[in-house]
Amino acid sequence: MAKGRGKVPSKKASQADVGAFLEKVRLTPVGKKTGRPGQAGRLLFAMDATASRKPAWDMAAHIQGEMFRETAALGGLEIQLAYYRGFGEFKAGPWTTDEKVLLGQMTSVFCLAGQTDIERVLAHAINETRARKIDALVFVGDCFEEDIDQVGKTAGELGLMGVPAFMFHEGADPIAAFAFRQIAKLTNGAYCQFDANSAQVLKDLLGAVAVYAAGGPSALDDMARIRGGEVLKIAHQVKGG
Repeated sequence: MAKGRGKVPSKKASQADVGAFLEKVRLTPVGKKTGRPGQAGRLLFAMDATASRKPAWDMAAHIQGEMFRETAALGGLEIQLAYYRGFGEFKAGPWTTDEKVLLGQMTSVFCLAGQTDIERVLAHAINETRARKIDALVFVGDCFEEDIDQVGKTAGELGLMGVPAFMFHEGADPIAAFAFRQIAKLTNGAYCQFDANSAQVLKDLLGAVAVYAAGGPSALDDMARIRGGEVLKIAHQVKGG
């Protein structure tokens, strides 16, 4: 297992954490979209499907439909699901704008014991964006068992291509926290921690990234005004309101 330097405090996601994450998303520059005007944003949704992820996988399968609904008025969102599990297994589905297709993919996957393979996720994102630019990578995982320097090199390459990685960390493992923060920094993305009781937090943050991928920072501001509730409170908080 790779070891990170320094200590990261173990804590649940607070409103301040969520606010900081949303502000980072809001300030992240959107890469120039290719293709026709109004084309759907492209989001690579990658997950750790090793055994420890089973409860959170089921939760994310339910939540992901919100990502499509949040972006419908912005021209929609095209998502590709990718995951790793077991002994070196990595799979990526087709790009789709149909939430039922994505839900079918997610519910057909069963988690299998194995080690993390986040570098492969990053390398896949690089290959995909070489073929056609993707607007953001979302990764959801709970641990890190790789060489941080090698993973950092690949993350840096992805960052140079203008693809931010938004790293969602379930639990409080300090090694994973250190690595996920490094990946987020190297790609000009963002990091946020959540736990098994943070379904609403995960829902709001995934929705925010989806809106960002589809419409950019201004669309995220509009989301805060329209949705109200916690998203609006957070938007006011990060703006000093």
